[in-house]
Amino acid sequence: MPDSRPELLRGVVHPWHHDIFGHMNVRHYAPFFDDATFFLYTSMGVPISWLLGEFGIHIVSAKAETNFIKELRAGDGFVIDGAVRRIGNRSVTFHLRMIHVETGALHATYDLTEVFFDPKTRASAPMPDAVRARLAPHLMAS
Repeated sequence: MPDSRPELLRGVVHPWHHDIFGHMNVRHYAPFFDDATFFLYTSMGVPISWLLGEFGIHIVSAKAETNFIKELRAGDGFVIDGAVRRIGNRSVTFHLRMIHVETGALHATYDLTEVFFDPKTRASAPMPDAVRARLAPHLMAS
């Protein structure tokens, strides 16, 4: 993994996130991870405004997978960080982690594949080389 994964989001679990078993329900992980993904590109030097302005493209989510590792309870604070798992020709896959701020325990992971998209043709588009160059330093070691 890269030496430094950008921090994307900090959050706290509230009682209303609980299910009948007393821990954060799986449905509440999705909004936290989704909010974190809005900071992915900018944190890696690829602002969405640059994609649109310079290349006339944006991204669309194609696949998301959450792995639930350890329960979270009300009052637990967490941080979500991210790295690039894979860079393709027309897509990129990110790997996000939800980590307890006090213990450092890993609570969940989120793998998100996004496709570069041309809004004029409504079809996938090749990833620009300049974008690839900015994402590459964030690529995880295999």
